[in-house]
Amino acid sequence: MTVATQAFVFPPDGAIPNHTLPLVLYPEGLTPALRNPSDCQSLFARNSWGGNWVDGILEYWHFHVTGHEVLGCVAGEAEVGFGGDAGIVRTVRAGNVVVIPAGVGHKRLSAKRGGFTIVGGYPPNQSGEIIRAGDMPPDEAHARIAKLALPRTDPVNGNDGPLLHAWRIR
Repeated sequence: MTVATQAFVFPPDGAIPNHTLPLVLYPEGLTPALRNPSDCQSLFARNSWGGNWVDGILEYWHFHVTGHEVLGCVAGEAEVGFGGDAGIVRTVRAGNVVVIPAGVGHKRLSAKRGGFTIVGGYPPNQSGEIIRAGDMPPDEAHARIAKLALPRTDPVNGNDGPLLHAWRIR
């Protein structure tokens, strides 16, 4: 089943490199049956997005240079910023999935509500090394991000999902 998505591209924002690939938001990416950590982790793993973890979203601007990241909200909600101070703010709530290209800044802006819980993951051979905004020169961040492979699958829909089309992988 392919779900509807929204896509957002962010230019560099000071100490946040961002990416030319769009952030992809799946407003209804997780069915109610998948809104628990183990089933969401299984969905991502089945679609080759591993390194899964269960937690929240950090409350400071950060980005990753060692992996693209998927976040699936399995409970609660919180306001989250994407792209830096000039980016966007979205309420991330149970059922939402967000795929964040490496380099795109993100942080939790509001207090967690309703047991806000996220399942995260990465494409094969990638990870989520946390870089705080300002801790890495933009040129170095861009060079490291440029070396990352694009994922071969969509974390929600597998071999033919919206991410593959948004990132022009297929």
